Amino acid sequence: MNAVVPRRAAPGVPSRDPAWLARLFWIGAALVLLWPLGVATEFRPWVLLEPDNLKLSAGFIGSFFPPAVEPDFLLMVARETWRTVAIATAGISLALLLALPLTLLSTRALSISALSGRMARLPFWIRQTLRGVMIVLRSVPELVWALVFVRVVGLGPTAGVLAIALTYGGMLGKVYGEILESGEAQPTEALLRNGSGRLQAFFYGLLPQNAAELTSYTVYRWECAIRSSVVLGFVGAGGLGQQLDSSMKMFAGGEIATMLLVFIALVALADRVSSWLRRSLG
Repeated sequence: MNAVVPRRAAPGVPSRDPAWLARLFWIGAALVLLWPLGVATEFRPWVLLEPDNLKLSAGFIGSFFPPAVEPDFLLMVARETWRTVAIATAGISLALLLALPLTLLSTRALSISALSGRMARLPFWIRQTLRGVMIVLRSVPELVWALVFVRVVGLGPTAGVLAIALTYGGMLGKVYGEILESGEAQPTEALLRNGSGRLQAFFYGLLPQNAAELTSYTVYRWECAIRSSVVLGFVGAGGLGQQLDSSMKMFAGGEIATMLLVFIALVALADRVSSWLRRSLG
């Protein structure tokens, strides 16, 4: 029987990672920085393992079985699921109507005065103002917008649609502008220098080279809006989330389980649809 001969490292090759000390230092530094953050947020995950909390959690999760499958309840869940998708789609559509003009008016690549190297004062401040508007829109979470609109227009899907439209309008406008300004600027500049209008320069210069990335981000945001529309239901903005909130308040575990399963299936379906759209339009 042949003895196993240990392999020797090749000449000049270190036997251990030469950067281990630096990695150890940065790991230690990260832990030192994260510790006060955990203290400030009162992050104590071991509380979940206390006997009383384990008992309550087990009882709550146990009430999920069996899921509710009554015909009337399933019909209501199907109706609210469709309403959730409608809220997300309508909200993204309004967000696009808001984001597109903000993007076109705030993108430096479409500025005629900037062709000389320095943008004129008035166009510069107009663009800065519009970018400030987009900062305000996306800085306020859609949940806060929903709370505002629930008081203005009352309970229902309208508040959810408007909340998604405002927050996502600011997000789309910002990212659209970054995508357009990161692309190749020479075709657009050539069109503008030869008398083309801003819209023509956009459709024939910027859009063709950035269409795939713009489409991919828009579809991703639509998928996020579906998840957001469920959360908005907890503040009265309609859809599946509002029914889920009602069932939680009544401790109806079977109904909660059914709606969670439907929501998981809905997100999975949205992911498949978004992947198909990216492949088709990409």
